[in-house]
Amino acid sequence: MEGEKMKKLRDKVLEAAKIAQECPQELQQICFEILLKHLLPTEVQRSIPPSAARDDMAEEEKQEPKSVVEETAKKQDDISDSDLHVKARRFLEKHAVTLGQLNQVFYKQRDQILPLYDDLNTTRTSESQLRITLLQCLRCAIQTGDFQTTVEAAREEAKTRKCYDTYNWANNYRNNAALFDFERYSRGLKTVSLSEKGKEELANLIKELQ
Repeated sequence: MEGEKMKKLRDKVLEAAKIAQECPQELQQICFEILLKHLLPTEVQRSIPPSAARDDMAEEEKQEPKSVVEETAKKQDDISDSDLHVKARRFLEKHAVTLGQLNQVFYKQRDQILPLYDDLNTTRTSESQLRITLLQCLRCAIQTGDFQTTVEAAREEAKTRKCYDTYNWANNYRNNAALFDFERYSRGLKTVSLSEKGKEELANLIKELQ
């Protein structure tokens, strides 16, 4: 009977260690201790030396599979030539952008093309808005051949990156209309596509973000 109690106790400690591993590294120990308080009776908690608890957590770490981050990394691939729509391939050739340079900016995860860059290499909100739009157009073109994005998608990314300028948003597009396929930006515009000049600017941006 005593052996059965110890087995249950050990199972609960290992369960707490497993859950704690899902927390950020610096919070795992605190999380583990909090979980023990909820999973174990008070008198049992007092009988477990801190070192024993840490040993159980370390043992569980050895038994656990690789972290979610490591598993996700396995699914991240470089973009290959076969992933490119023919129009995107021609864009790279025309503007002397290599596949290696493209893979410094984006990567493939399953069927998604995702950004590798954290920084847009500018502190100006107006330029950030344009760079977000250009790069979103490229992400679309890689898969569909259409160098376009929605105004709302650009707006949401600008908000996420904390570079959204509410008052000058429309003016930034109007002042840089040459980069896009519209003659004049209007607030009702839902989608923007790149002009030839816009594609040139995009090619320069890819090279800059290396």
